[in-house]
Amino acid sequence: MHVEQIWTGNAYRNFNYLIVCEASGEALAVDPLDSDKCLAVAKKHGWEITKVLNTHEHFDHTGGNEAVIAATKAKLFAHAKAAIEGVDVGLGVGDVVSVGTSVELEALDTPGHTMSHICLYAHSDSPALFCGDTLFNAGAGNCHNGGDPDDMYMTFTHQLSILPDSTRIYPGHDYIDNNLRFTLDREPDNEAAQQILQKTEMQDLDKALISTLALEKEINTFFRLQNPTVIARLREKFDELPEQVDARTVFLKLRELRNNW
Repeated sequence: MHVEQIWTGNAYRNFNYLIVCEASGEALAVDPLDSDKCLAVAKKHGWEITKVLNTHEHFDHTGGNEAVIAATKAKLFAHAKAAIEGVDVGLGVGDVVSVGTSVELEALDTPGHTMSHICLYAHSDSPALFCGDTLFNAGAGNCHNGGDPDDMYMTFTHQLSILPDSTRIYPGHDYIDNNLRFTLDREPDNEAAQQILQKTEMQDLDKALISTLALEKEINTFFRLQNPTVIARLREKFDELPEQVDARTVFLKLRELRNNW
């Protein structure tokens, strides 16, 4: 499996993806908002886009569907309940999306950012997660437009956190610098976040950092719900917290703070 991460350079800071079967040259386009770039990259390498997948229904992820499908006759895949026009295959938890002869991707039902959001998980010696607006580098998706923070908490704790630590993370947007600054505001002594921020502030987004779940557990405050510094800093903002604060409350309070960051 080859993964081509395409930096759109737009105001939304989107990443688009081509997931390629190297044996057949077939490709799956994930959230191909910048249809021109996605088609141009595929043409340059001689790849054939046969499938398009939307992680969720927001326009900055679906807006390139029509152009890519018109050019390639690809089939459109999305969550079975997503309000997306022209879906050919509706996906549920555990469904498999095949690309060519060598790539299989498992659909994870990951509500939170929206209630009809899927992530794709590649089981392999080098596993990968295509996570749309659920998990960002050093952050979590917002829940403003049809989502729910309680469901996001359950997605993080019951699905994402139990994936192999070696899982490569491919998010839908580049928000890493601001997310790392939020981590450091909540946990000023987080040396890993400090070191990564020094690198990403100067990075070329055409060659962006690809993190792993292991790294996310070090730098992403939404995975660090038991961290004493995170909890102590929360108490400074929310003096009503009980003496023994549970992980769900920590997550929800962090999401509340991040909403206004």
